[in-house]
Formats: sequence, C-alpha cells, structure tokens
Amino acid sequence: MRYFVRSSAFVVLILCAGLGLPCRAQTVVPPSAASAGSEAESPPPPEVAEAEAAIVKSDWKTAEGKLAAYVAAHPEDARALFDAGYVADAQNKLDEAAGFYRGAVKANPKSFEAQLSLGLLLARQGKVDEARPELEAATQLDPGAVGKEAKGRAWRALAQIDRTDNPEKASDELLQALKLTPETPRDTLLAADLAAQTNQPDEAEAAYRRVLTEDARNAQAEAGLAHILLVKKQYAQAEAEARKGLEDAPGDPGLTAQLAAALVAQDKAEALPLLEKLQKERPQDENVTKMLAEVTAEAGDPAASDKLYGVLLAKHPRDPELLVAQGQNLTREQKFAQALQVFSTATEVDPTDGEAWSGMAFVASKVGDSSMALHALTMRSKYLPENASTYFLWATSYDMLHDRNAAITYYHHFLEAAAGKFPDQEWQARQRLLLLEKKR
Repeated sequence: MRYFVRSSAFVVLILCAGLGLPCRAQTVVPPSAASAGSEAESPPPPEVAEAEAAIVKSDWKTAEGKLAAYVAAHPEDARALFDAGYVADAQNKLDEAAGFYRGAVKANPKSFEAQLSLGLLLARQGKVDEARPELEAATQLDPGAVGKEAKGRAWRALAQIDRTDNPEKASDELLQALKLTPETPRDTLLAADLAAQTNQPDEAEAAYRRVLTEDARNAQAEAGLAHILLVKKQYAQAEAEARKGLEDAPGDPGLTAQLAAALVAQDKAEALPLLEKLQKERPQDENVTKMLAEVTAEAGDPAASDKLYGVLLAKHPRDPELLVAQGQNLTREQKFAQALQVFSTATEVDPTDGEAWSGMAFVASKVGDSSMALHALTMRSKYLPENASTYFLWATSYDMLHDRNAAITYYHHFLEAAAGKFPDQEWQARQRLLLLEKKR
C-alpha cells in the first residue's frame, strides 16, 4: 500500500489544541501581574490601574472603556496598549487586539508579553508567516516576571509552526522549550510526530507509546502509533492499535483511515466497505479517495476505480502516480488505445517512472506496436529490474519484428524466470522456440 493517512489539522488548530498552547488571551499573563516590560516597575496611571483592576474581574467592557479614552490621549504608552490588546483579545476582537499589541511592541521593543501575545495571536489566526518573526523575537527577550514558562510557550509555538515544512528546525525549537520547562505529554506527542516526519520510526514509536502510557485514550497518539506501525509494515499490530483507539474515540477519522490502511495492506475484505463509508464522510480527503480507488481496482471493479481516479486527476492532471493508476484501470477494461495515451502522458511528466513505461510496453504490445513496446521496455530497464513478464514482452515483441536471435534469447530468459508460474505463456514460448530454433 502506498497511501497511509494520518489525522491532520491546520497549524492554527494545532497551536490551540495540539500542545495546549493558548487559544484565549487569558492564558497570557494578565496585565495586572506583569505588563509592558520596564514600565511594570512603576505604578501605572490611575486610569490604567482602574482598567487592570477590571481585567482581574474579567469586566472587559469597563476595562475597554477606560483604556480607550486613555490610549487616545497617550498613544505611545506601551503598558496601556498591551492592556487594550489583552482586553480586545479576550473579547475575540482579534484584528483590533493585533493592532494594540503591535503598538505596544513599537512603543517598547523589549516588552516580552506584548511580543509573545502578538505572535500567538497571529498564529491562532493562521497567519504563520507573520507569527514566526514575532515569536522568534520573543525568544530573544527577557521574560521578566512571567518567567521561563512563557518563554517556553514561544518556543513551543515556533515548533508547531515549523513542524510540517521544517521538522528538523521544529525539533530544535522543542528542545529549546524543554531546556526551560519540563516535558509534557503534549511535548512527547510533538516529538513523536517530528520523529515520524524525519524518518525515525523507532524513536517515533517509543514516543507515541510513552504518550499512551500517560494517556491511554489519546486518539492522536493512537493514530500516530498506527501510522508508524504501517510504515514499519507491522500491519497486524497497526490494525490492533487502530481498533483499540476507535474503542475510545469511535468514528475518529484519523484512526478510521489508519485501520483502513492496515486492512488494505493485509488484503482483508473489510477494507472496502470501511473505505466506502469513510469516503462518503470525507469526500474531500484525497488520501482516502486514493485508497478506495486502489482497493476498488483490486476488488475487480476497474470502472468504478477509474471514476475515483478521474476525480483526483481533475484536480491533479499531471500527477504521474494517478496517471499510471488510471492507465492500469483502462488496461484492465481492455481500453488499450486510451491506456496508451495515458501512459504516454505519465512518461512525459516523469520519464523516470518505471511503472509508466511498464504499462506503455504492455498496451503497445496489445495494439500491435512492437517497436513502441521495445522502446518502452528499454526505458523501463533503466529504472526497474527485469521479471518474467517483461522478458515475455521482449521476446514476443522481437518475434513480431522477426528478430529471431533476440526473440530466442528472451524466450529462454522468460522460461528461466517463469519457473512454472505462467503455464500458458510458457507453453507458447516453448512452441515458438521449437519453430525459431529449427530455422537457425
């Protein structure tokens, strides 16, 4: 099986939930405890003090009113700007909050709280390219009264942002966070995901199992572990882990997809109805559609499989893997001329795709174009080893072109490789050898 599906989430959702990073402004240290950098060392003006007292009571409207008037008159007061951003953030006025946080950072570039809050807010909005430099700047500032935990939060947020495109960098950022605060189960889960992304399956498996030791019902860890076991081709174990996870999280899409992949890898009939159900529930999930298309073809329904590949190719018309799969379906349907065109396109897109050349060689022989078949076999041999089937194609193609010596050579190669596994073709090869060798 080529398609192993993992439970997925957008960075913004991972930032909020995946590692317990803040989804609300209240998780940032309140202004009453520590405000904008050095200004927190002196008593705030009465209006700001009254606003901060209201913030402690979560009286956002009162705080907002007092800060609005003060900030209008004092537009460069970093503490007041941070407080205003905090209040706006708490009321989910995110763009307004970002503006106040930016103002606080501009007024006091050393304000760790404002810098961190701005970076986390932008990340929650999905503006990761804007969030990254703000969070990086926060890691270089003195966190002051808020301490190592808040600085660790900045490093963890960076790790989440970089986890997909730069897992090595994300690992380093997570390590920086762990230098500041103890490892949490969510850190372990991230470490496991990063190990999986960087092709360290043993380390990933060990980390996922550590998470499950602490939280046996963690669906994300179960899905991750099932994925790693699939990668390691331990399909029965992957199936068991996915089933175990689904007992605790029925219907979880990631675990369901992992179970389907494990069943497909073991050629279990249960895979097809499970994938059909999953594809109806997640029609936009291309990995699920790919798996269903592949299993449908293997179940002997190339026409239905081809419809699924057609949906995928409408979005990715130059994807060589999809083209090869469609060509194979058309071949099964004996639509050889169409299949030849599809395989030809696949080889144009990726001239190193041995499977595409294999398909072209077979259908070319079916339409009687032996020269094209030999060309495709020649190209295929650069990327894939020969087997009994390709030896037979070599032999019959040379035979059709009346190249007696080459045909004899390849018929013998075929008989050696076939070893009784292809009785019909072996009989044909022996009959042709009797005739060809007699004419020598």
